[in-house]
Amino acid sequence: MAQIRVLLIEDDPMVREVNRQFIEKVEHFQVVGQAPNGLEGITQIGLLKPDLVFMDIFMPEQDGITSLRKIRELDLPVDVITVTAANDMETVKQILHLGVFDYIMKPFSFERVKGTLDNYLRFNKQTQTERELTQGELDQLFHYRDGQTLLDQSVTLKSEKNLPKGFNRTTLEKVVHFLQSVDGASAEEVASGIGIARVTARRYLDYLEKQEEITMDVHYGGIGRPINYYFSK
Repeated sequence: MAQIRVLLIEDDPMVREVNRQFIEKVEHFQVVGQAPNGLEGITQIGLLKPDLVFMDIFMPEQDGITSLRKIRELDLPVDVITVTAANDMETVKQILHLGVFDYIMKPFSFERVKGTLDNYLRFNKQTQTERELTQGELDQLFHYRDGQTLLDQSVTLKSEKNLPKGFNRTTLEKVVHFLQSVDGASAEEVASGIGIARVTARRYLDYLEKQEEITMDVHYGGIGRPINYYFSK
């Protein structure tokens, strides 16, 4: 699969480097350029023609919101993920109205970045088609954009009936469908990918494993800490 080409726009060099490392840890993503502000970022978009922009909001010379407006005014064919400490409703509304793919708040974890990039990869793959789309496929695209993977209606579970108290079938299906779309994931990655708490993801994953709907394997990290990874059958 072709690499997703990413442009970083961030004024803090240390944060920019962390962002680069996070992005390039995710398979199929490559950082092709960096800019310290929105003004230079717009120039770099024109020169490098990236698929995706990973952009801060609070920057000198030209902030992220102004840069987003410029991207839309110039009709630049690029998707944008904003990364910002801003959490006030007015800023959130402005950013969402300008059509970003996702909105990540600082400070953030690698798992949060990986979750949105995995969603973007699936979204990007879906949008490469030139054929006409069904309503279901359109729904799926829009759910990818807000980070909620729409369920394939063909998902069937042996454990479909008599779910334990407190379990929700829709959430259960989201977990199963997410695992079907990746090559194994930890509870933290599942939680980030479908937008639920890690402890909730672990409960559903443990239940699905006991029901033999999914499989689990123990992986060891760089410091020897075991991590449970779950796989779709």
